[in-house]
Amino acid sequence: MSEENVTRIHIDDREFILIGTAHVSKTSAEEVKEVIEAENPDSVCIELDQGRYNSIVEGNKWKDMDIFKVIREKKATLLLMNLAISSFQNRMAKQFGISPGQEMIQGIDSAKETGADLVLADRNIQTTFSRVWRNIGLKGKALLLMQVIGGIFSKETISEADLEKMKSEDTLNAMLHEFTQSFPRLKKPLIDERDQFLSQKIKEAPGNKIVAVLGAAHVPGIKEEIHNDHDLKRLSQVPPKSNAPKIIAWSIPIIILAIIAYTFYANPSAGIQQSISWVIWNGSLSAIGAAAALGHPITILTAFIAAPITSLNPLIAAGWFAGLMQAYIKRPNVRDFENLTEDVFSVKGFWNNKVTRILLVVVLANLGSSLGTFIGGADVIRLFLENL
Repeated sequence: MSEENVTRIHIDDREFILIGTAHVSKTSAEEVKEVIEAENPDSVCIELDQGRYNSIVEGNKWKDMDIFKVIREKKATLLLMNLAISSFQNRMAKQFGISPGQEMIQGIDSAKETGADLVLADRNIQTTFSRVWRNIGLKGKALLLMQVIGGIFSKETISEADLEKMKSEDTLNAMLHEFTQSFPRLKKPLIDERDQFLSQKIKEAPGNKIVAVLGAAHVPGIKEEIHNDHDLKRLSQVPPKSNAPKIIAWSIPIIILAIIAYTFYANPSAGIQQSISWVIWNGSLSAIGAAAALGHPITILTAFIAAPITSLNPLIAAGWFAGLMQAYIKRPNVRDFENLTEDVFSVKGFWNNKVTRILLVVVLANLGSSLGTFIGGADVIRLFLENL
């Protein structure tokens, strides 16, 4: 391997050999094999967490997924983002004949062949997503979802120049590159914190000679951070939600209900108008979201009925009820789960696959309901002021 891709760090009597790989390079896997065989290390660290390791070793066992559990545990959006990354990888693979992550697979195989301990050194991707999600606010969340969904359906090809740039980034960073430009503070959870986590895991690996297989983008940060001590427990924590959104979430329905109740007392006909407006705006926009996801007619009706009620209770959401109804009526079969990674590559496949359609129903029905809450709430206030 070219020495420019290998960084050697000595701390006391221990040697750390960092291999800066290109996640979309055809030669990186060969280079990883050469270095591990030549160095015969005590441990091999790879830039994977347990979940991604399981996906590689066992394959994406989508058929074992409980879609009802995904909805109940509020993980539909997270799963949608994971599928977006899969779509992004598939687009690269089809365009350039490249399978991202081959160098990590080679690291796993070479560790077994040489008898080295295998260390999964990266932070859980769900923790990273959660820490990103908590750092971008309501506007940022909307923009991120738009970019993620847009990335799924993008027909734009990746240029050779972009490909070369991606060779120094990891897949997650590459996909969210434009977004991090708009939100610079996301560099901390996406890059800086992962550099700290990776460096600590590498430092804690058993033995005196450690080889670490890393995306090239992480090597400069790890060179600095490996000399410092980092609290893995702190870096793995999902930051607590701010109380402000909770206060706002409960304040809106309380205010709306109070206004409608007072209007009913002062002017019953105006109160009826307010109630109808609230139901129409919430129900219609949530139903439109479910319809945009090509939900079943009963699913669309469920979104319409649920939204005016769930908008008054922050603990539940219209999209969950619509998604569960869609899953009940159009229950995914084994083939839907097995075809997931292929179907997310195209708009037609994404909408036709029963699993992704359920996820879209949840997300879009919730978005419609949220929009309906603001518009319907504003109309309730308008009618209140007009009838004072």
